[in-house]
Amino acid sequence: MTQNESRIALITGGTGAIGKAIARQLAVEHGLEVVIAARDERKARRTVDEIGRVAGNGRIRYELVDLSRRASIYALAERWRGPLHVLVNNAGTTPRQRLETPEGTEMQFATNVLGYFWMTQVFTDILKRSAPARVVNVASYWAGDLDLTDLEFQRRRYDNGTAYRQSKQANRMLTVAFAERLRQDGVMVNVCHSGDVNSQLSNDLGFGGHETPDAGARTPVWLATGQEGGEQTGRYFEHMRQSDCRFGRDSEAVERLYEICMSYDQTGDEVLA
Repeated sequence: MTQNESRIALITGGTGAIGKAIARQLAVEHGLEVVIAARDERKARRTVDEIGRVAGNGRIRYELVDLSRRASIYALAERWRGPLHVLVNNAGTTPRQRLETPEGTEMQFATNVLGYFWMTQVFTDILKRSAPARVVNVASYWAGDLDLTDLEFQRRRYDNGTAYRQSKQANRMLTVAFAERLRQDGVMVNVCHSGDVNSQLSNDLGFGGHETPDAGARTPVWLATGQEGGEQTGRYFEHMRQSDCRFGRDSEAVERLYEICMSYDQTGDEVLA
């Protein structure tokens, strides 16, 4: 048995182009037990069957969850049994029109930002008990435009590219916030650009992509399994190399964003000004 064969990884957005490649590489190349978190059961079942045939060990399964809804994420954590050694926050959406969750939260902020936040938050105790453990946040070098006074585009005109860039900046900032809180508990939290892959998300943004899904998965998988991801925390990586992140250096904005995300209650409403 290899070192990784006893380790369990949970990947959100595991039926998408990059998420599926991450799951496959972790299961096949690194021998982890893999759990795919997805919203569409048909896609999830098909992905598990596909990877399971290649992995040949039957140590892959799926869990259904809506990453835009706090109650769904909490329900996943409540039914989780056993340890969790690697959490890969990868799920994302970028609708071309402004949409809201049933709780009234703007969809892209709910999924891409609060989804990452809630997943890390609700699995914190499990990750601590499973330490050494890791959280890998899939973000992007295409980041910016964050407005802490209008995170849900209630005042600004909604543009899905601007909303996406904001969400990826937020992912990079919240990585620093969680890293500071979890470093003493043996949980390393890092964030990366995954690559320019032709996917549904990139198509919704009006782009294609010149990298394969496997190439796009390389850096997240490296952080999930390699030495660097087990020694560094609160860092941003591109192409398996650490890169400076100016967003993470703004400690005041990082803490303010963390507080805002904490302020969303179970209905998804912001309860603090």
